[in-house]
Amino acid sequence: MCNLYRMTKTVDEVAQMFGVRSNAAGANLAAEIYPGYPGLVAESGILRQMIWGFPLQMRGAKGQLLKPRPVNNARTDKLNSGFWRPSFAARRCLIPLTGWAEAQGPKGAMTRTWLSVPGAELFAAAGVWRTSAEWGDVYSMVMTDAPGPAAEVHSRMPVVLHQDDHAAWLAGETEAALGLCRPWSGELSIDRTSQPWFAGSPTAAQGSLL
Repeated sequence: MCNLYRMTKTVDEVAQMFGVRSNAAGANLAAEIYPGYPGLVAESGILRQMIWGFPLQMRGAKGQLLKPRPVNNARTDKLNSGFWRPSFAARRCLIPLTGWAEAQGPKGAMTRTWLSVPGAELFAAAGVWRTSAEWGDVYSMVMTDAPGPAAEVHSRMPVVLHQDDHAAWLAGETEAALGLCRPWSGELSIDRTSQPWFAGSPTAAQGSLL
């Protein structure tokens, strides 16, 4: 799954590349996006800032309410479940990114492995969004099986969309959209680094897959 991704383009550059108008002027975005933190999404022809992760209310051992956990990854085979169905049916979005990272190595010494689309300055992952009482507008990234060498890094990866499929993901019938949730058929660049997985990462949020 994906708990960290990069988006190194400016708001104006993303809006131009995606052919949408921006409603995110002045957005304070980091180049590396973590669950529970803001990122950009495109929906209804508008580029907007939202929080990455649907809030999942948690309870402690004595039934007390705990801080919500961001569910930042949606499994393709769970999109018709009660948690995801309303958003998948009516609120799909594009998530701009330049690469995503997975943790590799032994526990306590994991490093970052970055994956991206060769030659692409920017590409889109499939996403869904909704409005939450806890964090306002939120989004989650749709996951599918990883193909080929990418599966050696992690068994799942984001649903990467070809540009020609953007419109079908955003506005097509649910069955057509579900058909786009397939492993990436093109090449992927894999960059295994020595950078510690937790280097510079916020400790306030831990994402999850549902």
